[in-house]
Amino acid sequence: MRSFDLLVIGAGSGNSVIGPEHDDWDIAMVEHGPFGGTCLNVGCIPSKMFVYTAEVAELAATGERLGINTSFDGADWPAIRDRVFGRIDPIAESGRDYREGLPNVTVYPVTGHFVAPKQLAVGEEVITADRIVLAAGARAVVPPVPGLDEVGYHTSDTIMRLERLPERLLVIGAGYIAAELGGVMGALGSRVTFLLRGDSFLRREDEEISRRFTDAYSRRFDVRTHTRILGARREGDEVVLRVADGDGTTADLRGDELLVATGRRPNSDVVDAAAGGLAVSGRGQVITDDRLRTNVDGVWALGDITNPIQLKHVANHEARVVRHNLTHPDSPITVDHRFIPHAVFGHPQIAAVGLTERECRDQGLPYVSHVQPYSAAAYGWAMEDTESAAKVIAHRDTRRLLGAHIIGPQASTLIQQLIQGMHFDLTVDQIAKGQYYIHPALPEVVEQALLEL
Repeated sequence: MRSFDLLVIGAGSGNSVIGPEHDDWDIAMVEHGPFGGTCLNVGCIPSKMFVYTAEVAELAATGERLGINTSFDGADWPAIRDRVFGRIDPIAESGRDYREGLPNVTVYPVTGHFVAPKQLAVGEEVITADRIVLAAGARAVVPPVPGLDEVGYHTSDTIMRLERLPERLLVIGAGYIAAELGGVMGALGSRVTFLLRGDSFLRREDEEISRRFTDAYSRRFDVRTHTRILGARREGDEVVLRVADGDGTTADLRGDELLVATGRRPNSDVVDAAAGGLAVSGRGQVITDDRLRTNVDGVWALGDITNPIQLKHVANHEARVVRHNLTHPDSPITVDHRFIPHAVFGHPQIAAVGLTERECRDQGLPYVSHVQPYSAAAYGWAMEDTESAAKVIAHRDTRRLLGAHIIGPQASTLIQQLIQGMHFDLTVDQIAKGQYYIHPALPEVVEQALLEL
């Protein structure tokens, strides 16, 4: 059995664990897919390249309201797709080439799985290491719908590489993947039908934000709420879904393509974490402490396989913690998961950090909240924006921000100063009054919201 100084399983954020400080370590890297993981290849980066293209299409289609004679005349889908993956695929390939070219790194291009604590099967070989970092990510979940396996559905792994833009797209799901990728297809010309199990999109968002987003998508797309998928079949080139609404009325919905976006599952079962002696939660996350150590000595875990918040910036933060702790075992550091922000790159865009108002109520916290429309700020006037808003929630006694939720253009940028304020323990009064806000820039919406508190 070959033994290494370090074994890294997964070449997404796990790849950044290896640095120049490890040049004298004998390292194994196990990755069956393209280097860069979910984010680079099938997640954040390609999807946002499509999102930006869709935003340009939206602007072209709506210029008339600003007195601009623009129009959207259709999308060259192959050109869009090839621009995106023409940039991304070479990065993944060069990442693998770089690691394979290092004299102290052995790359195993297979799916590894544990056969015993700190022993990993890689093809016909079993390897071990003094230190193991498990960063094997997560995968798309597909619901058990009769006939679904036979109809040729897509997940986020495949939908962006379609040969042509579908005229009609059916989307099962109401989370951020459904909202983003379904929204992209709709903006570029597809007729999109969303099938929601509940009554709204993005149910984990603050109620105000979820409602506004659901209203916006319901105006643009065919949104079917309280829908159960009874079965799926293919008739010629069509995907046919048998569905029932909240009253039990059944109908057939037809589309050219089907996107299933119903969540993601940690790959702890794929690597057989249990055989490696690793403790795993009921939802499949490998359990770690605040230093990202598992219950097996010398084994760390990071990213989507351990954190229920499956975000790249979380995985990157965890990779930095693990890298430090591997290299400096006598001065370890811990993760800081207090204020994890997120964004949904739909149209409208959403960004949030901290607690929702519902969570504040459930926890019995004394709080005040305010919703500030973009239209109250001068730049909101410039955009003729009557739908977007920023919501802030503060503790009534300490005056610290408990949560911030923004829906509208540039939401993922506007949220950043509020994240910073929470991280550095500022009161809402300090954030609002202790700095200049450029007039008439869009951050004035945030300033006004804070002043109202």
